Amino acid sequence: MRGFTPFSAHAEPEDIMQLLREYYEALGAIITRYEVTLTSFSADGLMILVNAPVPCEEPALHAVKMAVDMQDSTQELISGWRQRGYEIGFGMGLAMGWATVGRIGYEARADYTAIGNVVNLASRLCSSAEDRQILVDYSVTRHLPGNMPIVDLGTRQFKGLEGHVRVYNVETQGIERPNLDPAANDATAKG
Repeated sequence: MRGFTPFSAHAEPEDIMQLLREYYEALGAIITRYEVTLTSFSADGLMILVNAPVPCEEPALHAVKMAVDMQDSTQELISGWRQRGYEIGFGMGLAMGWATVGRIGYEARADYTAIGNVVNLASRLCSSAEDRQILVDYSVTRHLPGNMPIVDLGTRQFKGLEGHVRVYNVETQGIERPNLDPAANDATAKG
C-alpha cells in the first residue's frame, strides 16, 4: 500500500486493523481463487509465489491476471477509504526467475518461502510502483502474449541489484481475466 505509514502514524489502532482486515480479505479471496502460495504478510504488504510449490500453466500470464484482479479489488477499497479521509494507494511488483524455495526457520516455527535475486527484484519493483501500477521485469513480459497492454518505462537502478533493470507497467484496462470459478468451469465442460 502507498501512504500506509503516514496513515498508521495518525489513525486509531481500530481503524488500522479494520483497514488491514478489509485489505487482506479482498486479496485473500483472489489468492485462493488463483491457487497461488501466500508466503508472508508484512503489515501492508505480502509476498506471493506463483508456480511454486504447485506448478501452473503460463505462470507469467497467471500472475499478471491475478495482479490486475488485485489492483481492481484494492482500488474499490481505496475509493471507500478515501471517503473516510484515508490517503492510501496500491502498487505491485512482479519478477520471474529462479529462486530457492522451501521451509525456513527453526524447530518451533518454520515458513515456506523463496529466496534469491528474483525475490529481491520483485520487492524493489513493488517498492517503486506508484498507486495503480503493476511493475514487471523483462522476464515476465517475454512470457506474456503479444497483445498484453505493457508500457516500457525504461531502465532503473535498484538498491542492492547490479546494473540497470528494464521496467514495464501493465496497463490494467482491457485485460481479460480467466474464469476460475470451478462451478462455472464444470458447467462449461459438461455443456
